[in-house]
Amino acid sequence: MKIVMFVHNDMTMDVRVQREATSLAAAGHQVTVMARPRDVRSQIGETDTHGAYAIVRVPMPGGWRRPWSVAQLPGRVINAVVCRLQGRQRTRSTGPRPIDFMVKWRFAVLGWNARAAAAAPYADVYHGHDLSGLPAAVRAADRNGGRVVYDSHEFFVESGNTALQPTWVRQRLANLERRLAGRSVALITVNETLSAILGERLGVVRRVVVYNTPASLEVPAGDPTSARANSPLRAALGGGDGPIALYHGGFMANRGLLTLVQAFRAPVVDGVHLAFLGAGPLAGELRRLAADPAFGGRVHVFDAVPPSELLAWVAGADVECMVNAPASENERLSTPNKLFESLAAGVPVVSSDFPERRRIVMDGATGPLGAVCDPADPAAVAAAIAALVNAPAAERNALRARCAEAARTSWNWEHEGAKLVALYADLAAEGAAR
Repeated sequence: MKIVMFVHNDMTMDVRVQREATSLAAAGHQVTVMARPRDVRSQIGETDTHGAYAIVRVPMPGGWRRPWSVAQLPGRVINAVVCRLQGRQRTRSTGPRPIDFMVKWRFAVLGWNARAAAAAPYADVYHGHDLSGLPAAVRAADRNGGRVVYDSHEFFVESGNTALQPTWVRQRLANLERRLAGRSVALITVNETLSAILGERLGVVRRVVVYNTPASLEVPAGDPTSARANSPLRAALGGGDGPIALYHGGFMANRGLLTLVQAFRAPVVDGVHLAFLGAGPLAGELRRLAADPAFGGRVHVFDAVPPSELLAWVAGADVECMVNAPASENERLSTPNKLFESLAAGVPVVSSDFPERRRIVMDGATGPLGAVCDPADPAAVAAAIAALVNAPAAERNALRARCAEAARTSWNWEHEGAKLVALYADLAAEGAAR
C-alpha cells in the first residue's frame, strides 16, 4: 500500500516514527512521512530519504508567530483583571496562558496540518502521529480518499503544556481528538492501560499496542559488562569503574530531575556519580546545580547525542533513573522510551512506582529488572539507587544480564514492529477485498 504519515516535528530525533516507517517500508509498503523543517522559521520545503522511506518537510505557516505574540497582550490583561478582582497578586502559570496556547494551536499546529495535508500525495492509509498530526491525516483522507490510522504516543490531552491548561482548554482538545479519531479504522498506542482508556474514550474498536522498544541491531556489541566498560559515558567522565546513575531524555518539568538531584545529597549515594544526558528547558538549572560544591563534582550534564549513539552511552551506567512525578494522568500511564533503551543496554532501572512500569520492571517472568520507588521522596529514590549499585558484583552482573535477556526475548522492536506490520497486512487485505 501507499502510506503517508504525519508528525509535527522534524523527524531528527523521533525514533518511534523512524522505526515504524522503516518496518512498514521493509514489509513492502511505500511510505512517505510529512514532517516540519529542521529550522521552524524556514519557508523552504525539504524532501529527502531515510533508508527506504521518504521524508517531506512542510514549512510552518508564514507569520504564525505574530498572531501568537499579539494574543499574549489580551491574555496578560485578562490575567491582571482576574487577579485584581480576586484580591490576589498577579501570578504567572508554569505553562502558557490559555489564550496563548489556543492561538498557537490554531495558527501553528492546525495551520501546519492544513499545509501538510494539502502537500500529501495520494495514499491508501493516512497515519496521524499524536493529536498534533491527526488533523492532517483526516484532511488528506477527506480530500484524496483512503483510510485513517491514529497513532497516539501518549495521553496527549494530559501531557506536557496541555496538562497545565484549564479544564475548558483540555476539553476542547479532547473533543477535537474524539471527533477526528472517529474517522480512524485503528488506534495504535504505547501500552495496554493507555489502549484501554483511549479506546473507550475515543470509541475505536480495533487497537494495537506497540511499545517504544529499540531494535536488536541498535544494541551495543558484546555482553553488558564489556559494553559498560567501553561506553563513551565513562570516557566522558574520565574513565574509571565507579558507579554511575544516569538520566537520559528531555530536561523538562515532571520528569523528577530536581528530585533526583536532591536525592544525591543523601549519604547512601556518596561515591555515586549522577549524569544527565539530553536537552530541554531545565538544562540551565541542572548545570547550576551540578556546579554546587556540595556535590563534589559528582553531578554532570551532557548534551543529547544522536539516536544511533544513544545506547552505547546508556550502557556505561549502572542504573537508569526515571522518577517522573505523578503530576498528570499521562505521567502515571507512561512507559517511556528510556525504559526499554535501558533494558536493551543491559542497565537496570529505578522507576516511579506506576502500574505499567511496575508490571515491566518488577513482575517479569525472569525476575525484577531494577526497582520502583515513591518519586516524590528523595530519600526513597536514593535508597533504591543505593540498593542496586551497592549490591555484590555477582548480583549486579546477573541483573545486567537479566535486563539484556528481557530485551532480547520480549522488549524489542522485532517483536513490537511485527504487530504494526500485521495491522497493515490486515488493512491491505481489507482494501483488496473492498
